[in-house]
Amino acid sequence: MKTHTKVCVIGGGVVGCSVLYHLTKYGWSDVMLVERSDLTSGSTWHAAGGFHTLNGDTNMAALQGYTIQLYKELEKITGMSCGLHHVGGITLADTQERFDMLKAERAKHRYMGLHTEILGPEEIEKFTDGLVNTKGIIGALYDPLDGHLDPSGTTHAYARAAKMGGAEIVEHNRVLETNPRPDGTWDVVTEKGTIHAEHVVNAGGLWAREVAAMAGIYLPLLPMAHQYLVTDDIPEIMEILKSGREFPHVMDPGGESYLRQEGRGLCIGFYEKPCEGWSIDGTPWTFGHELLPDNLDKIEDSVAFAYRRFPVLEKAGVKRVIHGPFTFAPDGNPLIGPVPGLRNYWSACAVMAGFSQGGGMGKSLAEWMIHGETECDPRGFDVARFGTWTTPGYTVPKVIENYQMRFSVSYPNEERPAARPFRTTPMYDIFDGMGAVWGQQYGLEVVNYFALPGEPRYETPSFKRSNAWDATAQEVRAVREAVGINEIQNFGKFRVTGPNARAWLDRIMAGAIPAPGRLSLTPMLSPKGKIIGDFTVTCLSETEFQVTGSYGAQDQHRRWFEQNLEEGVRVENVSDRLTGFQIAGPKARELLSRVTRADVSAEAFKFMDAMRMTVGMADCLIQRVSYTGDLGYEIYCDFMSQRSLWHTLWTAGQDLGLRPFGMRAMMSLRLDRFFGSWAREFSPDYFPGETGIDRFIRWNKAVDWIGKAPALKEKAEGPKRKLCAFIVDAKDADVVAYEPIWLGDKVVGFCTSGGYSHWTGQSVAQGFLPTESIRDGLEVEIEILGERRPARLVTEPLWDAAAERMRG
Repeated sequence: MKTHTKVCVIGGGVVGCSVLYHLTKYGWSDVMLVERSDLTSGSTWHAAGGFHTLNGDTNMAALQGYTIQLYKELEKITGMSCGLHHVGGITLADTQERFDMLKAERAKHRYMGLHTEILGPEEIEKFTDGLVNTKGIIGALYDPLDGHLDPSGTTHAYARAAKMGGAEIVEHNRVLETNPRPDGTWDVVTEKGTIHAEHVVNAGGLWAREVAAMAGIYLPLLPMAHQYLVTDDIPEIMEILKSGREFPHVMDPGGESYLRQEGRGLCIGFYEKPCEGWSIDGTPWTFGHELLPDNLDKIEDSVAFAYRRFPVLEKAGVKRVIHGPFTFAPDGNPLIGPVPGLRNYWSACAVMAGFSQGGGMGKSLAEWMIHGETECDPRGFDVARFGTWTTPGYTVPKVIENYQMRFSVSYPNEERPAARPFRTTPMYDIFDGMGAVWGQQYGLEVVNYFALPGEPRYETPSFKRSNAWDATAQEVRAVREAVGINEIQNFGKFRVTGPNARAWLDRIMAGAIPAPGRLSLTPMLSPKGKIIGDFTVTCLSETEFQVTGSYGAQDQHRRWFEQNLEEGVRVENVSDRLTGFQIAGPKARELLSRVTRADVSAEAFKFMDAMRMTVGMADCLIQRVSYTGDLGYEIYCDFMSQRSLWHTLWTAGQDLGLRPFGMRAMMSLRLDRFFGSWAREFSPDYFPGETGIDRFIRWNKAVDWIGKAPALKEKAEGPKRKLCAFIVDAKDADVVAYEPIWLGDKVVGFCTSGGYSHWTGQSVAQGFLPTESIRDGLEVEIEILGERRPARLVTEPLWDAAAERMRG
């Protein structure tokens, strides 16, 4: 065993072996993997081995497609068999809501180049040789890429391909400690000696929590006990085999089950509601190639349902029961990437669908390590999407909820209840008493809207317009006609200080860094010129700045700041120390003037100004800017002063028509002026020129800011696509995201977000079109829930086009 290496991967499951292979594929040969037992020990060896592309996250779906297509490449490279069976698969819909979800997924696949189809009941029967009882089935989604493989053979193929690229694999060698050195490298202490590694990758699988604890960190994941059955030979399956065919995969979400052929019989697995977490307090090091005791009681109802859906099972004997653990994160997606707060420490954990996602996750992590960023937006699987606020007490109920709802319909407006409320602001009880209907962002309770008197205190999950409609419309009207108030806790906020603060920000940010007392809007770009942040920068003095961005992305941004930190600069995450409110609307200035002695006239307090002032009893920083597109102010104060600030503003605004509003109204208001949103219009998938955020870039800055060269290249060449706005002839459902845009009989673009503009009474969408197609008034169609709706491209904002009110 070598004692020095560039990368030490800990864990020899399918994910660890995939990471090792992709590192060699992209040019790093001085890499090694250490496994406590044999390769595939833990979850990999007993996996059902199915693979599919269906995933609500489009980037995850694309990476699953990459994984599936990789297997033939592995076989060609190594000469080993992965045991591939590309049989195709269908996902059944037994309710209209589930069918709507499948139609929405099919629409996403159109522009992704995935060739899925919607099937009717008769086609389902034909496709499955009549072995599926289609009573109550509305339709299904067919995916030709679905299939299954040999888990052990595939993992060993990854391992052999990695070794052919120069990697070393050491089995039966448990890691005992991981100790950081001052230079950012690591000493990995194992049973066979110490390895000095430049990078460490935690691919520990069932033991990922224990491996993480060696580095002093907590990763939010939990093993769940999962059970599937393999039947004896089934005559109907044998007849299908005689005809030279194989039985397809069938996912029956309504029955919480998945079904596929196994030899001459069938394999069926369940995501049952009475599920159980496993080894909640830690995975024993002695566990390995064992299975858990059978527990057929917990799947009794699921089995009974499966017998009705697949009657052929009733006559089949059970050959064996496989009951084993595998790991989930709270949202079911993997935990991949550089762990915030540690240098050169990487996570490759919680990949519960290892044979659908393992290749894509290995690819993405290798890209991140070698090139500094991934090819596609990693937000859906980035380990930093869960901050240091997560605890086992939060993780366990969320993972259980996710497991139970694995096959449930996922609605765009759904708010799942487990482990809530957890993180709240001082305003929680006040807003709750006012009828708040709560959402959640980064663990924080955030008001979506305020229920009207007599209405339920929850929003009905739906693909169509929900029961939040009337309340949201009234909140929008209050902002446009009087003044609204909204909490601004859910912004990510950083304090940047030091003698080199301005110079550092000039290098980190692509836009202008403002003069004292002013603020600016600026994108932050990756070295490849992709958008990795969308910020407001406020200059408090030449050595002190406030940087405000997405609350949900704060740990991703903190990690980037720390990776690029310089001498003479200090960056503090003050997201939960600074809070406050925004007020917006034509009477916002009048309200502010009533609660402070400072001069807040239009002449004294201009648009994009920032001032410190006392509001009531609270010392505040006030910024004249508004995401509503209206006259507005952001008022920041210390966390402990927020309730006092609220009472000051609330009391002073009663005769002005002051009304609280939530995020549903906010997102409607921003559509009036076509404002983009982080993670929708702006993300690491896009370059600045194609989104229009390039208007905030300071091109003539002398400093060589990060991403400058590729951004200049895009500017010189011109973007191939551009973000546009559309008025949609929608019925009862608006654009959410990723709906295809049709021009004639061809899909030419896709939507990034949309919704209903309550102020103008129109359905609005934003999305990308090829640059050469764009012209004002262009008629297109946008596919919403399987129906192509007429839409018209518009270039002038729907309200206050000249921004006179916002700037006045």
